[in-house]
Amino acid sequence: MFLASFVAAAISGAAGFGGALLLLPILTRMVGVTLAIPVLTIAQLFGNLSRVWFGLDQIDWKPVRAFILGAVPMSILGAYSFVSAPKELIIRMVGLVIIAFVLLKHYNIIKFQPNNRIMVIGGGIVGLLSGLVGSAGPIGAALFLSLGLPPVAYIASEATTAVTMHVIKIVVYQKYLDLGVKGLALGLFTGVAMILGTWAGKRIIEHMPGDLFVKMVSVLLVLIGMQMLIWG
Repeated sequence: MFLASFVAAAISGAAGFGGALLLLPILTRMVGVTLAIPVLTIAQLFGNLSRVWFGLDQIDWKPVRAFILGAVPMSILGAYSFVSAPKELIIRMVGLVIIAFVLLKHYNIIKFQPNNRIMVIGGGIVGLLSGLVGSAGPIGAALFLSLGLPPVAYIASEATTAVTMHVIKIVVYQKYLDLGVKGLALGLFTGVAMILGTWAGKRIIEHMPGDLFVKMVSVLLVLIGMQMLIWG
């Protein structure tokens, strides 16, 4: 579990997403579907906090604030609806949206510069889906990638929004699902590995050209989207 968490965090630390989707199947086998997502949320909180810390001086606060404005209320709604949500259907839909967004952007079929309104709406969608199925990071990543930020600024800015949503979800999950000592301990244990993995991911992107970074993230987004669409 520690090794898997380290690898997942290294990938999400370099790309801005993907860690949750890699860890979720392993956690599901260990603790079951209902407990896996709250435990994963605790682990993600640590991973994203470390990404914020490693890139604190490069965060672009204007789009971050707009994104959080939409994400906070919708992540509360999503977390409250978590138990009864048709997760497999929602995950397949998210995968389809991610693939479509990346392809449309790559072929210049859609052209837009995200403004405050788009970031608020995007934050609301990501917050709702994150609460419902545990993570909608790839959608948020695709949106922040459109801002054209340098790699470290992109990673840290997207992670700041994720931290906000994770804190809210943990409060709601703990109130209604009773994580217990085992769930909290597993989340903390995984979180430590994610801090180390995030550091490793940052070391990778610090030496990567900006255009290569965008291509890498785009390819990973399509692969993750295909995984979600096919396996649900």
